[in-house]
Amino acid sequence: MPHAEKGMAVGLFGGSFNPPHRGHALVAEIALRRLRLDQLWWIVTPGNPLKASSELAPLSERLKLSEVIARDPRIKVTAFEARHNIRYTADTLALIKARNPGVDFVWIMGADNLRDFHHWQRWRQIALTFPIAVIDRPGSTLSFLSSVVAKTFDYARIDEADAPRLARAEAPAWTFIHGPRSSLSSTAIRNGSKAKSPPA
Repeated sequence: MPHAEKGMAVGLFGGSFNPPHRGHALVAEIALRRLRLDQLWWIVTPGNPLKASSELAPLSERLKLSEVIARDPRIKVTAFEARHNIRYTADTLALIKARNPGVDFVWIMGADNLRDFHHWQRWRQIALTFPIAVIDRPGSTLSFLSSVVAKTFDYARIDEADAPRLARAEAPAWTFIHGPRSSLSSTAIRNGSKAKSPPA
């Protein structure tokens, strides 16, 4: 787990990053800037329980590629979940909170994940642990309002103009951040590399 000093504002950006791409880096850059973060932890997960693991590249490979793409020195690429045998975000956030008293964290997710967020293990607990910043993604700008989590925590939404204070807010608190969007997706990249592969 990366080190953070008390009083720091730290973003938590988790995913399988299979593979990581420029779209992920763009989300991280927007979060760093708009949330005024001191650090962003790029958390490469062992695997997503909601996705098939048959196409998952080795963790070491995804970690190495993430380090190449995440150029900002404030971004700390880590895979500490594997060491602690953690598979669910709720458990990850509970561990981070217990190990880092005095640090202000905010969970960062792409708007494309918001639609299925209520299928995540203990999703309400996640929303009650740290504030959440939802970063705009192609095709998700309007649909996020109809998501279960947006409706459930509608009362806790803060204005985008107040995004710089989100990390200091008490959960539940969340905001939607508009900005430049990348159409890249890990699925499309994997499918593209398959199409270019020679037949067996």
